[in-house]
Amino acid sequence: MNEPGPAAMTTTRVDAVVGFLEGAQVPYQLVQHTPVMSSGEQALAVEQEPERVAKTIILHDGEAYVIAAISAADRLDLHKLRDVLGASRHLRLASEPEIERDFPSMEVGAVPPFGPMVPLAEIIDARLAKQQQVLCAAGDHTHSVLIDPREIVRITAARVADICEE
Repeated sequence: MNEPGPAAMTTTRVDAVVGFLEGAQVPYQLVQHTPVMSSGEQALAVEQEPERVAKTIILHDGEAYVIAAISAADRLDLHKLRDVLGASRHLRLASEPEIERDFPSMEVGAVPPFGPMVPLAEIIDARLAKQQQVLCAAGDHTHSVLIDPREIVRITAARVADICEE
């Protein structure tokens, strides 16, 4: 049996994210752009302010993953996040090999803070949540979705908290 090629995998990833949003009755806009490898590049590619681009951060706490979303303009404050979650000192950024191994249906660096293939977001930074719309990765490096951050909170039951450096 032949394995699907890169183009088919990309379509499958994006289709899964879009299908998840449609199933949750979330209004969204799918945006195709040049390949990007960071949320900062994503902001430039679609001419969005970095404050309106969501950066999904995958963290590892023992055996469990934690998903946080902050703006591309901000840096995560791990101490604040630990306090909000009541997490241990073992909470750390997940490595690329861990993400590749445990999230095989998404491209590393393109994981959205929601969807059928990822644990639901647990924390969304308060500054990101105040935006009218945010741009999120859609599973690959050439697609994003524009979505109301309140919808992310609704479909993931994420907490909204200040988790970024000042």
